[in-house]
Amino acid sequence: MKMKKENVLLNVLLGTGLYLLDSMRERLADNVGDLRDTAKEFRGRARDTYDTASERVGRAADVLRGEDHSGLSTTAAVLIGVGIGVGVGILLAPASGEEIRSNIADKVRSFSEEAQERATGTYGS
Repeated sequence: MKMKKENVLLNVLLGTGLYLLDSMRERLADNVGDLRDTAKEFRGRARDTYDTASERVGRAADVLRGEDHSGLSTTAAVLIGVGIGVGVGILLAPASGEEIRSNIADKVRSFSEEAQERATGTYGS
């Protein structure tokens, strides 16, 4: 009889232990799956960051070697900016439009005369 009680107790303890281990196994499997997803996500972000850094280093190397041809677009952007600035300045200027046009014409005339003098070598004589 004593042996039977010990066997029952042993069976209950083993059953309880197996039940607990089984539930832990399911939770661990879920956690491992989550870890795999997180690692995959991290690898994707790391690859994207590496690609971006590699592209930037490549562009910097091109600029340092003088192989970058974006200077033309930069020049165009600067000229467009200057044009917009001049236009806004004329619109917001305190003088009348006629005075501004007269001043601009005088400056252009003066600049062209100075350029002609420099070209012919008579500047400052």
